[in-house]
Amino acid sequence: MHIETLALSNYRNYETASAEFSKHVNVFLGENAQGKTNIMEAIYVLAMAKSHRTSNDKELIRWNAEYGKIKGDVHKKYGTVPFELTISQKGKKAKVNYLEQSRLSDYIGQMNVVMFAPEDLNLVKGSPQVRRRFLDMEIGQISPVYLHDLLQFQKILKQRNHILKQNQGNPSFDDVMFAIYTEQYVEAAVKVIAKRMQFIALLQSWAEPIHHGISRGLEKLNIQYQCTAGIDFESAREEWKTQLTDKLEKSKRQEIQRGTTLYGPHRDDLQFFVNDYDVQTYGSQGQQRTTALSLKLAEIELIHQEVGEPPILLLDDVLSELDDFRQTHLLNTIQDRVQTFVTTTSVDGLTHDVVTQAKLFHVEHGTIQEKSHVE
Repeated sequence: MHIETLALSNYRNYETASAEFSKHVNVFLGENAQGKTNIMEAIYVLAMAKSHRTSNDKELIRWNAEYGKIKGDVHKKYGTVPFELTISQKGKKAKVNYLEQSRLSDYIGQMNVVMFAPEDLNLVKGSPQVRRRFLDMEIGQISPVYLHDLLQFQKILKQRNHILKQNQGNPSFDDVMFAIYTEQYVEAAVKVIAKRMQFIALLQSWAEPIHHGISRGLEKLNIQYQCTAGIDFESAREEWKTQLTDKLEKSKRQEIQRGTTLYGPHRDDLQFFVNDYDVQTYGSQGQQRTTALSLKLAEIELIHQEVGEPPILLLDDVLSELDDFRQTHLLNTIQDRVQTFVTTTSVDGLTHDVVTQAKLFHVEHGTIQEKSHVE
């Protein structure tokens, strides 16, 4: 899978811009604050219908413009498909092959991307929210069913929280609707948790050997799902529902006191262990970076396995964050296999063939100018 062309209209600092890409490696070169990351974000948004940098879609629209538009021709195994996403004050409108998609959940997953930016190093040492978002975005790319289940879960959670908030601090609170929402909540939560567990098992199978290679055979990576629901994953799926129901029943008074749902997928986390030590707490910065890099490289393999072709890789200002060994390992892995986009302020020091043979674009003041090669 690779993107052949990209056209932007009123997107961030771009009034209009377009470019044709190599199916191998494309480097965006330019000073900071010129629009390099905006191009990477546009490719990501075209695939995922949301930004990795902001939850406010209005920020994606150029100042004083009514709408922003991203168009791209994506080559897939069965031919080239035009994608189009329009962002306005009213919301988003997505088209694939000129046909408007009735739901964004039907649109997501038809173009696959893996983004690796400096903030992704926070995947290991950042907040649980960062890791939950990672899970939801990546599973959503390969499973439209998960997106549907997640939306259902979030809707029921909101309704359940609304009742808890209304009755906060009321010890005699007893409501038939709350019991119904709790039953629906358990059903939806178990679906989300089950899909996350499947994904983590797949991610583990790819990330463990990759991490072993990057660490020169010295480290073993183990990924664990930290479930607040008190579920015993060795038990049958039907028992998961009973276990979560029991947990909620025991914590009902506490939830009424706090006015919110305390247990479930919205509070779960991922934990990474290297040689049985928690990397977040005890790992060096190098180990944390190796873990983050292993996860991203595992994502590429996992998506390739699940959808039948490799995703597009976006490396936003991340090469300078990696030492020579990790940088070389990353570039060797993608060589001639994955269409890759790289942003950097300078190609000095980037001597790997993958970069020196790349197609170069100079980005300045919201313009993209193509150069034939890295000089």
